[in-house]
Amino acid sequence: MLSFFRENPGKEYNYKQIAAVLELRDTRGRNELIKFLNLNVASKQLKSPSRGKYTLAENKKQYYQGRLEVTSSGRGFVICDDLEQDIRIPRNGLNTAFDGDLVEVYCYKRKKNGALEGEIASILERKKTEFVGTLQVEKNYAFVLMRGAKMYTDFFIDKKQLTPEYNDGDKVLVRFDEWPKRAESPFGTLLKNFGPPGETSTEMHAILSDYGLPYEFPQAVEEAAAAIDQRILPEEIKKRRDFRDALTFTIDPKTAKDFDDALSFRILNDDLFEVGIHIADVSHYVQAGSILDEEALARATSVYLVDRVVPMLPEVLSNGVCSLRPQEEKYTFSAVFEISRKGRIKKEWFGRTVIYSDHRFAYEEAQDIIESRTPVVTEKHALSGESYTVGEDLFTAILTLDEIAKNLRADRMKKGAISFDRVEVNFNLKEDNTPDSVYFKTSKDANKLIEEFMLLANKQVARFAGKKEHPLPMVYRVHDEPDPDKLSNLQTVVAGFGYKFNLKTKNINQSINQLLADSHGKQEQNMIDTLTIRCMSKAEYTTNNIGHYGLAFDFYAHFTSPIRRYPDVMVHRLLQQHLSQEKVKSVEQLEEAAAHSSQQEQIATKAERDSIKFMQIKFMENHIGATFEGVISGVTDRGIYVEIIENKCEGMVRIKDVPGDYYYFDERQHCLVGERTNTIYQLGDLLQVKVEKADLIKRHLDFSIVQPEN
Repeated sequence: MLSFFRENPGKEYNYKQIAAVLELRDTRGRNELIKFLNLNVASKQLKSPSRGKYTLAENKKQYYQGRLEVTSSGRGFVICDDLEQDIRIPRNGLNTAFDGDLVEVYCYKRKKNGALEGEIASILERKKTEFVGTLQVEKNYAFVLMRGAKMYTDFFIDKKQLTPEYNDGDKVLVRFDEWPKRAESPFGTLLKNFGPPGETSTEMHAILSDYGLPYEFPQAVEEAAAAIDQRILPEEIKKRRDFRDALTFTIDPKTAKDFDDALSFRILNDDLFEVGIHIADVSHYVQAGSILDEEALARATSVYLVDRVVPMLPEVLSNGVCSLRPQEEKYTFSAVFEISRKGRIKKEWFGRTVIYSDHRFAYEEAQDIIESRTPVVTEKHALSGESYTVGEDLFTAILTLDEIAKNLRADRMKKGAISFDRVEVNFNLKEDNTPDSVYFKTSKDANKLIEEFMLLANKQVARFAGKKEHPLPMVYRVHDEPDPDKLSNLQTVVAGFGYKFNLKTKNINQSINQLLADSHGKQEQNMIDTLTIRCMSKAEYTTNNIGHYGLAFDFYAHFTSPIRRYPDVMVHRLLQQHLSQEKVKSVEQLEEAAAHSSQQEQIATKAERDSIKFMQIKFMENHIGATFEGVISGVTDRGIYVEIIENKCEGMVRIKDVPGDYYYFDERQHCLVGERTNTIYQLGDLLQVKVEKADLIKRHLDFSIVQPEN
């Protein structure tokens, strides 16, 4: 009844009208209604402006706006900036709102504990209106069944939409149309059929659509990219610093197609070198406000799924005109340093340049030089395909830059930078893009060489703008301090493994690094790495600089990857404006674009994780019944998560399936405890597990514990 009044604020109704709405037709029901109306007038939730008439006693303070977060149990919380605590929403108070919607909520305090509870009064903005689900076809209608735990309802589909292209069980994209008041489910329109679930192409397209990530570029954007003048013109070269005669090369993964960055190297004397960090000059081709710029901003980032890349820029730009390919002249934006072997900067310069890349290294080739310390024969030249010996000049450049990079890294660590050396899961794919095997990617010296010089350029560009008496507008990459409560929890967990983690020291970074170093190579390393990362704040883009905690930098921006990140394009434009002494017009627009880029980055990360999870489940389909050694990576009241050591695939042993006892969840110690035997299953424990089920639809692995033979 109160919901009815909240949906019709300012309107007056008598009890007969309300009874008709509530479909109360018997005398007892009507009497109860009159009693309830009078009670609510007494409690001042309703008022009676005239005899027999009732209306909502609106109290503005009881209404708040915020974002709804729906939990896996189907309840919700509304997060409001105006309140210190979140407003709990029971399932029957969601009133057709979905996870992420901007809502107005009617709020009240629960009498027992004073917690805020509420009911969704209206939906101000839908976060999304398109959803991915599985089509279930009945005789005269269909439903789109939703997989996500946060989606508490399915979609009703009228039979008129069931054209021959849609089959029972297909994975589809559905648009939310309306949710009629008397309907149990919302009505939807089928937009796209991805195909049978479980197939790689189906699932990857479904992941992208589920997160609202576009796969193809609009035709007008493709046409604008195709119309770009790709020539290197003499009149443009005159405006730039010419590095075409400097020894220049790229170091990238073997499979890379877009090359954002190149390094140039000159020897000035025995202990002084000119190092140029040359970045693709995307802002030269993508003009602010153009159709290419609008599309790049909307996407904000490239998305890297296991079997494909969804680029921020059309291929003619990302893999062509802006890619720093070998034996080609390119326009670049550069940070150039005169730097010593110890990594001390004597002089720096920023500006637009033109380069000629002499050579393309794969990381493995550069690593061979660093490890062998002799010129090596590459398998194939990047262009000609012929084998040849790396010249003495390139050999010297790689070894010298490696030495400088190691000194830069040591200096960073000394100042408190946190060193995560996580193992990345990758897949060798068959021709049909199904996983053939799992391999792990680790960061070696060649990777760290590139990383250190990219960090150097990013840091110094940010310092150039920010370290002034009157700081210039800049889009920074910031990282706040870690959550103290989560660090305290981490301390408790790692103590169970015998690790000392000092939170009383002034330099928490050193304690974190010591913990990471002590656990490196141990069975619990990945778990400790994961728990430590969860203590960290999320890095984000903003015009308000607070420094970067994880890198121990007072100033940091993203300058080095404009092909795949929109904030880098913004940084290039801002840097050029500052060099030209032009006034930046709107910092507010920069902040909006920065916030949007942060949001899109988080969405892309979730999509990438989903694609890895799918591939892991797909890979494990061929290992049903197999036994593996694993380590407990998570414990909840539903069971224990176990990560297989051999391939990093994670599955669950449900609490009811843990053998030998009845187990309960000890939240404080992050473990399951047997009631009768006191047997404990905790984070980091080694287990033998058998793969029972691989569910591609739910993206879930079920394990059972294999007990050792007596």
